[in-house]
Amino acid sequence: MDHPTYYSPTGGLPAQDQIMTDRAMFTDAYAVIPKGTMRDIVTSYLPFWDGTRLWVLSRPLSGFAETFSQYIMEVQPQGGSDRPDTDPNAQSVIFVVEGTVTLTLGGREHKLETGGYAYIPPGSDWSLRNQSDAVSRFHWIRKAYQSVSGLPVPDPIITNERDIAPTPMPDTQGRWATTRFADPEDLRHDMHVNIVTFQPGGVIPFAETHVMEHGLYVLEGKAVYRLNRDWVEVEAGDYMWLRAFCPQACYAGGPGRFRYLLYKDVNRHMPLGAPR
Repeated sequence: MDHPTYYSPTGGLPAQDQIMTDRAMFTDAYAVIPKGTMRDIVTSYLPFWDGTRLWVLSRPLSGFAETFSQYIMEVQPQGGSDRPDTDPNAQSVIFVVEGTVTLTLGGREHKLETGGYAYIPPGSDWSLRNQSDAVSRFHWIRKAYQSVSGLPVPDPIITNERDIAPTPMPDTQGRWATTRFADPEDLRHDMHVNIVTFQPGGVIPFAETHVMEHGLYVLEGKAVYRLNRDWVEVEAGDYMWLRAFCPQACYAGGPGRFRYLLYKDVNRHMPLGAPR
């Protein structure tokens, strides 16, 4: 496949004469966080990370994301962490959108370039450093692992999206395809992080309504996306969160392809409340 380019924020601050009208929306069913909101004054910092700031796209919160958190990490040259996550039950996905980082996992070094993907199982011994001379940016998606008796935790996955052939959706003539980093039939996994690609004119031709919570970061292009009752214009750099069962559909009108990084929770029973 060709070498894609991905949008990543750089911060900054709008001029004082810019109007405040934007596309940001926060509802009970979905949220849209447009790229224009990702400025310097909304960045965060983490313990044991140096030369690093981040934009928090989602976090577990009443009325918002329930199963995961998602960050865009910005790491300066020689920055990073030797103790990146203090939660031993957290599993992680790293997806590099700009630059290069060095991931050390179980004592082995892996150089992740743009398009690089890593699945890091819970309880792993890992660290991450930017050993290059340029700023690196990557998505970091975290979820508390839901263990199942009789199933071991998944193995690590280290790859790059260019090395994985997208799987076309049936009866779409290749206009809608998904790059899958984990085997959908591997029930050890309780989350999937994929890349979805629509060619110009591609659509989700019905209102999807299902149990999976979604996080969608637009990597490339633009489209109109159905969120609950609303059709919303989105473009590269925008982020969408969809509550479970929120109706969704998509029309990618072009002129180029439309691509997004997709999180969803999978392969587990629905938690049941205590009986009355």
